Parts: sequence; C-alpha cells; structure tokens
Amino acid sequence: MMPNMNSRQVKSMMKKMGINQTEVECRQVIFVMDDKRLVFDNPSVLMINMMGEKNYQVSGESREESLDTAPDISEEDISLVMEQANATREESLKAIEEAEGDLAEAILKLKGE
Repeated sequence: MMPNMNSRQVKSMMKKMGINQTEVECRQVIFVMDDKRLVFDNPSVLMINMMGEKNYQVSGESREESLDTAPDISEEDISLVMEQANATREESLKAIEEAEGDLAEAILKLKGE
C-alpha cells in the first residue's frame, strides 16, 4: 500500500485511473507448460481490469505435475494381456498404452477384433 493512504483511498484512486479489481472464485487453476503443469488448488485469484485489458493474479500453494500421460502399467496387467492376446511383452505394453490403460480394449486390439 501507499504510505498515509487507507484501502478506501487506494481503491478510489485506482478507480479514477480506470483500474478495477474483482475476486474470481476458482477451485483450481492449471498452467500448462511444454514439460509440466503447475496446479493451484483453491487459489486466490484477482482479475485486474485496466482500461479494458484484463490481467489475472493467482496466488496460493502449487504443485508440479509431469505431462507424461502414460498410465501406470503393472507387470500383472502386461502378463494378462500377453496371455489373453497371445502377444509379446512389447506388443502388449504398446497396446495398453494406446488404450490408455484399458486392458480389455488392448486385448481386443491385439486379437484384431
């Protein structure tokens, strides 16, 4: 804040300059980068409208998430697909990844159905 000014005076001055602040209620904000995501759960978000141009200020605790979207595939799942589809480990793993972890879909794909 500015010295010798209370919050009401600051708001009034901002309004005269064409600056409005509005709190935005959000449950989650996600920033997606090339290699990761930053996820803010229950953030504090302010929309600052300065003469028609909107800017957003996000604050709160964040966590990083990898963009690696491959599902967690267990050896048990791979063995099941190998057995049911009579396929190699590599073929089974690839089919499970392409089916995004859906074992039934992976088996049907490998069987050609």
